[in-house]
Amino acid sequence: MNSQDQTPSMNQKIFDLGLSVETVSAYLLCCSMADAGTVISTKNLSEMWNSSRESLFEGLQDLETRDILRKIISDRAGNNVYKLSDVKDWKLL
Repeated sequence: MNSQDQTPSMNQKIFDLGLSVETVSAYLLCCSMADAGTVISTKNLSEMWNSSRESLFEGLQDLETRDILRKIISDRAGNNVYKLSDVKDWKLL
């Protein structure tokens, strides 16, 4: 697959939602991973996240609550795999 033919995952609408810096940062990191073809997982995110693990999980939870990020696989150990949702599916609360 030619990555130049793909539309970038990041949508500017994220900046209009009044989200915390951590939540927006988690979203941008997820977008970066998606654009690079990397699996968006708690393991991969944790390896790149430069703040507390708690702030990462709070950001991910906020993204899930708003349907910006969807958990597609989870195990009992808290290892999750996510997929970004299309902006038309976001809950804008």
